[in-house]
Amino acid sequence: FVLVELSAGAHKQPQYLALNPFGVLPTIQDGDLTLFESRAIAKYLAKKYEGQGTELLGNSLSEQALVEQWSQVEGQSFNSPASAILFQILIVPMSGGSTDEAAVEMNVEKLKKVLDIYEERLSKSKYLAGDFFSLADLQHLPYLDYLVTDCGKGDLISSRKHVKAWWEDISSRPAWKKATGKTP
Repeated sequence: FVLVELSAGAHKQPQYLALNPFGVLPTIQDGDLTLFESRAIAKYLAKKYEGQGTELLGNSLSEQALVEQWSQVEGQSFNSPASAILFQILIVPMSGGSTDEAAVEMNVEKLKKVLDIYEERLSKSKYLAGDFFSLADLQHLPYLDYLVTDCGKGDLISSRKHVKAWWEDISSRPAWKKATGKTP
């Protein structure tokens, strides 16, 4: 594990750019393999450690297809408004700027539409890809946590019965608590 000092611009230095030409986090090196892009890393690790712990990719072809579908939904529909909200509420002020409330509201409205679709889906299954925790659920945890914990947008989650139950379930997993330091 190597800490990359973002505030010092270490992610834009030649040594890091040699690993990740986009100069963003995360990046992993596993033997001769170097990967960047969090979703690719997560999928790689899920495949590498398949059979050890929770099966994150689904067991049957149809389960795997649903995991892939909802993973794509996270990347294509959920991520953009969630990251825009996070950026405006947390990052802009840390950089000395002022939050653009209109941008926040516009992205809250976009995210509400996505979460309404999730509410419908989660009324039919415990998790996004079915009745099993998967990579699709895991990929949502970081931004959901920021929205609830740091951005003051927990109402987006708590106002939807099934989304709330899903969030409470996935955010209480021991591995997530350990990863976030929320384990007592």
